[in-house]
Amino acid sequence: MSDWIWEYEGYDPVEERLRESLCTLGNGYFATRGAIPECTADDVHYPGTYAAGCYNRLTSQIAGRRVENEDMVNLPNWLPLRFRTAFGDWFSPDTHRVLDHRQRLNLREGTLERTVRYEDTDGRRLAVRQLRLVHMADPHLALLRTEFTPEGWSGEIEVESGLDGTVTNSGVERYRALASRHLTHVHTGTSPGGPGRAAARVAARDTVWMRCRTSTSDIRIGLAARTVADAPAETGNVKELRRIARVFRFPVTDGHTVTVDKTVALHTSHDPAISDPLHAAVDRVRRAPDVEALLASHRTAWQQLWRAAEPDVPGGAGTVLRLHLYHVLQTLSPHSAELDVGVPARGLHGEAYRGHVFWDELFVLPYLNLHFPEVSRALLTYRHRRLERACFAAEDAGHRGAMYPWQSGSDGREETQWLHLNPRSGRWLPDHSRLEHHVGSAVAYNVWRYCEATGDAEFLHTKGAEMMIQIARFWAAFASYDETLGRYRIRGVVGPDEYHEAYPGAAGPGLVDNAYTNVTAAWVLARALDVARTLPVTRRRDLFERIGLDDAELEVWEDVAHKLHVPFHSGVISQFEGYGDLAELDWEAYRERYGDIRRLDRILEAEDDTVNRYQASKQADVLMLGYLFPPTELRDLFRQLGYELDDGTWHRTVDHYLARTSHGSTLSSLVHGWVLARARRTRAWDFVQESLIGDVADLQDGTTGEGIHLGAMAGTLDLVQRGLTGLEARDGRLWFDPVPLPELSEYGFSIRYRGHWGVRLRLRPGRLHITVPESDEPPITVAVADRTVSVAPGESRELTLPE
Repeated sequence: MSDWIWEYEGYDPVEERLRESLCTLGNGYFATRGAIPECTADDVHYPGTYAAGCYNRLTSQIAGRRVENEDMVNLPNWLPLRFRTAFGDWFSPDTHRVLDHRQRLNLREGTLERTVRYEDTDGRRLAVRQLRLVHMADPHLALLRTEFTPEGWSGEIEVESGLDGTVTNSGVERYRALASRHLTHVHTGTSPGGPGRAAARVAARDTVWMRCRTSTSDIRIGLAARTVADAPAETGNVKELRRIARVFRFPVTDGHTVTVDKTVALHTSHDPAISDPLHAAVDRVRRAPDVEALLASHRTAWQQLWRAAEPDVPGGAGTVLRLHLYHVLQTLSPHSAELDVGVPARGLHGEAYRGHVFWDELFVLPYLNLHFPEVSRALLTYRHRRLERACFAAEDAGHRGAMYPWQSGSDGREETQWLHLNPRSGRWLPDHSRLEHHVGSAVAYNVWRYCEATGDAEFLHTKGAEMMIQIARFWAAFASYDETLGRYRIRGVVGPDEYHEAYPGAAGPGLVDNAYTNVTAAWVLARALDVARTLPVTRRRDLFERIGLDDAELEVWEDVAHKLHVPFHSGVISQFEGYGDLAELDWEAYRERYGDIRRLDRILEAEDDTVNRYQASKQADVLMLGYLFPPTELRDLFRQLGYELDDGTWHRTVDHYLARTSHGSTLSSLVHGWVLARARRTRAWDFVQESLIGDVADLQDGTTGEGIHLGAMAGTLDLVQRGLTGLEARDGRLWFDPVPLPELSEYGFSIRYRGHWGVRLRLRPGRLHITVPESDEPPITVAVADRTVSVAPGESRELTLPE
């Protein structure tokens, strides 16, 4: 790798799925995995294409039950471009001799270049170079340029460029027993006949098209592919069931290159300002400019994105951070601001987690807030549009307020599956993660932090207030008062740890007083009270009347916010009530027996044991509090609840869980690196490094091939932006409390803050340099320790940092 190039040399079938994920190209509207165009989906290759927010629901028979799942749909494959010499077999790296093979992902330009040299059974060698992009300026376009150069021979080659509608959702092995065919009514054609004549009539003769729809959500999809060659060729079409292709046969001469350009347009019925997806796709591909013009506008769009968000971090860490930002922008770009979409945990890169939206925006939005706030606002609007559904869920469960789902998709209902497969034991097991109600607190937290960073009072007083108040209402109603304890308790939940879903031997799932859940619920209640009391008078009156809220209910919130129970044991915060009574695990014995024990839950279940019996966590749970809240705010929050959280208690808590966490999630190393930077600095860098390479090295044992981990990638960017700098946007100021690591002592980045575009920050040992670009905006107030300075537009200041 170099600063801007991510490169793979050689063809390795074992690594192909990983490379496909990490070489995905996208633009926030749709993305396509970095699969080889001449290969079809099999156990090695998986050419998936996914459009943001495009879901469909199917029912399967599993373990004697009818199970309904909603999936992000694998759309028709636009990549197919296969070739052969004369009438030989189609080339493939799995069937032909590969003399050399190289893939280069250009992060700066957002392109994937592939070069391969094949040899056929008659000894004829063919050099192939491909350049691919998913257009960042026009979100509906993609391009595949292929150059063919014969080596040592002359003759004919045949090229077939097509659209494939035979695809299914089969990219995750453990889901393959489930229903997977989401596309129906697949029709194909060329100009001018067949279904959709009105659309096809405007197509050139070099265009083929496909239309289809999802089986239950009835999303209509239209694709058109225009393929042209720069050499005289015999042409024709191949039309098969659910598949269509344009065929070229042309002469080639030793050492001379022939180029074939394939331009593709994709539309769905979710798009605004179109009448029909097929007509829109055919028209767009007809109007698309030539390849050089497409490349130029695409590169310009990427240049602008990098200018707005690139971290300036030296060395290998900087290169990986660029890769992470690149993949964040594949899924969430400025185009996303126009869509009704959330944050899919695995990006638009694969089918793991079925493309669902969990709580990952908790790790993504803090970075976007200070670079692309319009995208953050749209992602929060996705949650607001589903607020009514969250209120229905709470009502159906016998509660008030809004109960957001742990897994969300198209309409905001709970998408968490009832069963999940343990691939180690082969057993289907109950899934109780729908009890992770702390996702609602994450939504409220994101609203508050977005408004702090942007000063968007209009959003806070409208959509933001409605979400925060309804989430607070849920927590106040969900908590029950314990007369003996004199405190409120929250029962029947699962915390971020996810390993512990029940007490040992309990008849049903759910835990009591998960510390993370209770503390964040108290925070939500306090912030919702702040919002309710500071709303403009008329807005407050209208909102309270509409949802039936009064001052008496606010008084209950105040009481709950100060009296929620937080359990402790042995001088540390307990993950939940009774955690300290669980057995200790022989960690070394399990590491010796299994090596990698990140998924300890699966190992124990396969042994007919359960992780519920042990003090063992999958990922950060209690320590997530140190990720969400700066030290002073966390102390104040515990003081609000009537507890003193001194440094000694917190450090003991950190050490306790550090020794009892298997890090079965990519988010765990990120959170530990963040927390340890302030609590145990000498150990922090190990976790920072692990979070950087989590997907690159596929540390979760094959999971990256099913889709990257978007929260972890965005979180590493935010680790540099906020974690190590202590940057907070609070009370109309930028606050800094740096904790420089020796391994990363100098770096810089720019942010967009309250109307100021491109505020440049650079940290050096003992110094903070800030430059505010010229504008008509008011000065920025910067606070470091006990010093506050004002930096006006067009000015630069350098501040001395406390030791």
